[in-house]
Amino acid sequence: MKGVILAGGTGSRLYPLTKVTNKHLLPVGNTPMIYHPIKKLIEAGIREICIVTGVEHMGEVVRLLGSGEEFEAEFTYRVQDQPGGIAQALYLARHFTGDDLMVVLLGDNVFADSIKPYVEDYMAQGSGAKILLKEVEHPQRFGVAELDGNRVRSIEEKPQNPKSSYCVTGVYMYDSKVYQYIEQLEPSKRGEYEITDINNKYIEQDICSYNILSDWWTDAGTFESLIRANQFSSQTK
Repeated sequence: MKGVILAGGTGSRLYPLTKVTNKHLLPVGNTPMIYHPIKKLIEAGIREICIVTGVEHMGEVVRLLGSGEEFEAEFTYRVQDQPGGIAQALYLARHFTGDDLMVVLLGDNVFADSIKPYVEDYMAQGSGAKILLKEVEHPQRFGVAELDGNRVRSIEEKPQNPKSSYCVTGVYMYDSKVYQYIEQLEPSKRGEYEITDINNKYIEQDICSYNILSDWWTDAGTFESLIRANQFSSQTK
């Protein structure tokens, strides 16, 4: 099992802070934001981690994190030359993960739950995909899962009329088939390769399971959500 942290993007919604640094280096609590997904992976027993980030602030990310020795982990880096979507960024990790199962974390997702039990469930599952969901007040701002008992029926990105209140968080677990699915993708209307399309390919094959986070979760990609992430983090001991 290997870990992939996607820490690219332009961070345009956090401008001008991101004019001078990668958004994943901004503070959440008393550490840089990117420490959060790293620690989640390590808590789950995953110490081989690939970090995918943009070219503009790549040097700062490497200077901060180094080889991973500080975390008793092993870091590999990949550079996304141009923003092209989450799925495109994940594709850069294909040689790193090889045929292994993987846990993929979006670097700006901050949450309280340990992912260890979910990772263990997925390892027992052995193939396909698993996504983690969270019930939210305004699901239309996110990718929304339509559920049918223990099955995910579909995921719709930012729907006007959500079919549930469960959003798809930035925690995904995949087998190596994910790269075949990425190769089959067409760019979305905004010109990016979307992770929602990947998840729906697994759902179409009925090989996508899910769990629901029980504690707080937020992204930290806007000023409002970055403040919220810091507030939540200050309450978590």
